[in-house]
Amino acid sequence: MKVLTRQNTRAILEHIFYAALEGLSPKKILQGYSDYIKMIYKERNCNSLYILGFGKASCQLHTAIEPDLRGLITGGVIITKYGHKNDLDDCLPYTKIFEAGHPDPDENGILGANEILSIAEKADSRSLVVCLLSGGGSSLFVKPYSGVTLRDKQMISSQLMKKGADIDELNTVRKHLSDVKGGRLAMRLSKAGTIALTISDVIGDSPDVIASGPLSPDTTTYSDSYNIIKKYGIENTLSENVKNLLDRGIKGFLPDTPKPGDRAFDNIENFIIANNRSAVEAAKKAAINMGCDVIVEDAAIRGEAVVAAKGLALKAKTIKRNLSGNRAVCMLSGGETTVIVKGNGRGGRNMEFALAFAKEIDGEKDISLLSAGTDGTDGPTDSAGAVVDGSTIEKAEREGLRSDDFLRRNDSYTFFEKAGGLLITGPTGTNVMDLQIVFIGRQIS
Repeated sequence: MKVLTRQNTRAILEHIFYAALEGLSPKKILQGYSDYIKMIYKERNCNSLYILGFGKASCQLHTAIEPDLRGLITGGVIITKYGHKNDLDDCLPYTKIFEAGHPDPDENGILGANEILSIAEKADSRSLVVCLLSGGGSSLFVKPYSGVTLRDKQMISSQLMKKGADIDELNTVRKHLSDVKGGRLAMRLSKAGTIALTISDVIGDSPDVIASGPLSPDTTTYSDSYNIIKKYGIENTLSENVKNLLDRGIKGFLPDTPKPGDRAFDNIENFIIANNRSAVEAAKKAAINMGCDVIVEDAAIRGEAVVAAKGLALKAKTIKRNLSGNRAVCMLSGGETTVIVKGNGRGGRNMEFALAFAKEIDGEKDISLLSAGTDGTDGPTDSAGAVVDGSTIEKAEREGLRSDDFLRRNDSYTFFEKAGGLLITGPTGTNVMDLQIVFIGRQIS
């Protein structure tokens, strides 16, 4: 019988979290796809193979699959977030690696996108294109529509995120300001055969939402984009460039994104190779192996972070009240919350979730939480998330740190930096949204 104290409960939570990440390693989730790619290459009588990737996990996916396809690869382009590049990829003469801005797109993203489009121009009926897509692709693979500037896109994306727009809403707008998103890359690749291997970072795993759906039919319209902008009250802040684009699109003077049934998608196959449920299942296996009873939340965690945290904390306290003997329960959930930014602090949705959860369990013994982004990043910080328990708030207040003040300023990173509790993992090589692990009890049998 292993007794869990507050000193080692964090180690238990971290063990489960890292086990979930291990279950999502690129080599594991790509098993079998290399053989399939080789088969399609032969069936189509191809003479060129290109690898294109964009997203936080694109370099790791490339490193995992490249050795199996070596000798067939003609060229490739990978765009990833600053700090997420593998040194190994620099040794491959046929692949160009770009590090670019996320969540705010930058000029490097445009340079990488232009390189991808140059390959798309070369790809013909005897070409096979393998696309490695993962979360973050919307910001990293960027080419504004004619007449729209990068600054225009940066401003509107930043405003929507601060207002709490969810990923579906954000990407609907992004698609209609882009020359490559919302199926428009598919139009450039329509002559070639294309296999998209995608790590999903969205609830529901819809390919038209992941990385803003560059290879998928888009069911949204210019009118939908403008309605989202109005919903969040930022229509009067739009640049003239964006106003003109949306106005022309709504009036039908510009072609909308390609819709279901468009021939541009005839030669494209989309595969979801990992998602949030994959992470939850890997965490569940690890928790069971440690002797925990496991409860998995069926519904994805979503909505405003503070509200969602209160709901999960209430469930944890209810489970604790009904806990008998020396049982230990691990409650697992995943998804993606939002934060309505009202202050000027540093933080992210997981740290804000953890701080709000800590408030709700203040003084409770034997309840602890790890909430973290599976990509190793929570907001514009170096932290993946945070770990809290029933003593977090009390200890912080003894140091003069008032949680309400930090929440009001959206300054959860600073709170945990001072009080302790940050979870810093570095880039993980995957991105399947967030994972919440709640541990309830003191012993594992």
